[in-house]
Amino acid sequence: MVQENPSYPYEPEFSFKRLVDDRIADIKYIFQFKKMLALVLILGALLGLAAAWLKAPTYTARLTFVIDDSKSSGSTGGLSALAGQFGFNLDGLGGASGVLAGDNVEELIKSHKLIKETLLTAYDSTQTLADKYAEVYKLSKKWLKYSPDGKITQFPLNGTHNTRLQDSLLHEMTAMILDGEFEIAKTDKKLGFFEVNTTMKDEKLAQLFCTRMIKQSTDFFITTKTERLRNNVQRLQQRADSIGAILNHKTYALSAANQTLLDLNPAYTSASASVEVKDRDKIVLTTIFSETVKNLEASKTMLAQETPTVQIVDEPELPLKKNKLKYSVAILTGILISGILFSLFKLLTRKKAKI
Repeated sequence: MVQENPSYPYEPEFSFKRLVDDRIADIKYIFQFKKMLALVLILGALLGLAAAWLKAPTYTARLTFVIDDSKSSGSTGGLSALAGQFGFNLDGLGGASGVLAGDNVEELIKSHKLIKETLLTAYDSTQTLADKYAEVYKLSKKWLKYSPDGKITQFPLNGTHNTRLQDSLLHEMTAMILDGEFEIAKTDKKLGFFEVNTTMKDEKLAQLFCTRMIKQSTDFFITTKTERLRNNVQRLQQRADSIGAILNHKTYALSAANQTLLDLNPAYTSASASVEVKDRDKIVLTTIFSETVKNLEASKTMLAQETPTVQIVDEPELPLKKNKLKYSVAILTGILISGILFSLFKLLTRKKAKI
């Protein structure tokens, strides 16, 4: 018995000509509603105009700096530059392979700790950057419901013992800043130049935050990079001062003993032995002091060599770049979006009616 193949739905063969004809038919169908389309486009243009008028302008502060690290410019500097031309990164092979080396600087500057410390610096004599940020972005009134006393939450200058509420609000502001308002990037991967851009709704706030952020990051970077050597220099300095004071005391004691020895009866030999002991102690202390000072100077030289230099190349100056939505762009965007939405609505409605 012969079994017949089951019948399948007929699928028309694909054709570019048919595809183009269908789109032309769609366009002709849309233009059947000319009056309605014109009304929608005018409404879209008005909405775009209103958006451009109501949208508050923002200001961008741009700062460029370069890091000169003696270790990073050592023996592998030329090799790293050569390898960078072929897309390889050899920074880890040199001495600058620490936590604060290379691209890690970008992550350091975007850390929550440094952003919070920057927000707690002064905007003017009455408020901090955090207070001004909350005022400009209308956050003060929004946070009133969290205030236990019903007052606007204020942030003390350089506050270290913040309340739980203040820390929570600082965390929220930090998240907002990192979400598109603060950016750092290398201008060229083969170079050590970094560019920082801060975009905010207040011109002075953007300028102060940008410059203060780099100041906080620079201090933290240099302090962390040289902490071990600085501690070593301080210990050697304290030891040298202590030994120097003892040596001075021994010098005066030996001088007094020698003066007494001149008028002493030669029959008494114990005084002569005492002078000899003091002289020996002075020689030992002199040797220790000279070695300590030698090590201290060597440590100071090493500290100077290891201390990186962060040089500001371009600072943000007023007036800053003003970012304002152009009326022409807003109107054209409104017309385009409204036209597309109207067309999609009509086409989908037509297809549903046919079904």
